[in-house]
Amino acid sequence: MDLDLSQFNDLELDNIGEWPTLPKIVLGIFLAVVVLVLGYMLMVSDRIDMLDRVQNEELELREEYKSKYHVAANLELFQEQMKEAETMFANQLKSLPESHETPGLLDDITFVGTTSGLNFSKLNWQPEITKEIYIELPIHMEVEGDYHEFGNFVSKIAGLPRIVTVHDFDINLDEKKSGSLTLKLQAKTYRYREAEEE
Repeated sequence: MDLDLSQFNDLELDNIGEWPTLPKIVLGIFLAVVVLVLGYMLMVSDRIDMLDRVQNEELELREEYKSKYHVAANLELFQEQMKEAETMFANQLKSLPESHETPGLLDDITFVGTTSGLNFSKLNWQPEITKEIYIELPIHMEVEGDYHEFGNFVSKIAGLPRIVTVHDFDINLDEKKSGSLTLKLQAKTYRYREAEEE
């Protein structure tokens, strides 16, 4: 069957009803394709994007639900752990000296050193160092004694009721006194910043 392409000659858009059958079919297919493409672009593609977003949101909400369900299922356990943590934190705060107690801490360190058999040549407060939630109070010390006395001294500092940490050890042989050592170190204690601000 030969197609008669002459049917497509001299077609006028004003008079589509009188066109031959083949051009009407081609025009109908063309218009159907245009309507489908425009309909897809204007209505369906946005819906597909929205569907993807909603599916991703659903996955996120499911994960959030699982984590919240886990918390809710273990709420009593979490509340007990929170109370324990608050109690531990309160006990640790009691171990930090308050501003009026820091001079007494220097006396405690001096007492611990002398009962360990050490002689203090220097014991000075250094400038305070402010951190995010606490204030660091460094103390520079130089003491004289022997190795075992140093060990005893550090052990007793660890046993003080207030938190004191020891840093930057430097042990040297004192040439002036035979067998005597000089220990330079920095001790640090801490103060809770919020309590200070109140």
